[in-house]
Amino acid sequence: MPNPWDVGSARLLVALGFPALATTSSGFAWSLGRRDNRVTLEEALAHLRSISHAVPVPVNADFEGGFATAPETVGANVAAATATGIAGLSIEDSTGDVSSPLYDFTLSVERIAAARRAIDASGTGVLLTGRSEGFIVGRPDLGETIRRLTAYAEAGADCLYAPGLRTAADIAAVVHAVAPAPLNVLVNSDFATVAELTEIGVRRISVGGGLALAAWTGVLQAAREIAEKGTFTGLAAGIPFGEINGSFGSE
Repeated sequence: MPNPWDVGSARLLVALGFPALATTSSGFAWSLGRRDNRVTLEEALAHLRSISHAVPVPVNADFEGGFATAPETVGANVAAATATGIAGLSIEDSTGDVSSPLYDFTLSVERIAAARRAIDASGTGVLLTGRSEGFIVGRPDLGETIRRLTAYAEAGADCLYAPGLRTAADIAAVVHAVAPAPLNVLVNSDFATVAELTEIGVRRISVGGGLALAAWTGVLQAAREIAEKGTFTGLAAGIPFGEINGSFGSE
């Protein structure tokens, strides 16, 4: 389930045969010239609407932390997201505060429960993913991650996600702990293959901002060459214009 950052990248991924997509908060923020987690709720909702309406496959929304702290406000924002056409969304438990990077356990569970209630009330069937961010915010505690994910499942999360898990042993431990609920694993480097993760029992894979980062890497490398050397070999290595242009059909 790769992660496009705009309509064009979403359509290209569908053309490659991917049966589902997921948005990326970082990729979208960078496309606006901002850091991750610096977009507004209204901007995020408009982005979800544009992506989900542009492609014929299910789209899962990176809904960050629900754009609120209080469970009731998270619920209200989730209700708004369910009206955009998305098929799923995730709520994470990171605070953005480096001194206290995760929400209190009880509050985190209440936030997932509020999202569950909002989805049920919407009647949309949107799939809810509960995310625990410890491994990417400086709190890589496997026991606490499992404690949180299993509690999120009990609070109504359909899928569980702990970005930052990288070893087969850690991933397997979480797969077994949250079963029968599916586990989503983030792959933003070459530490594993689809086949290897499938063998462990992973049911869903996303790449987060990985594709957007790869695209920005290509842009920066080619642009730096022009700025620093006055040469253009980076442009010559690009995919032919006609191939990209033709990928978008007759629109």
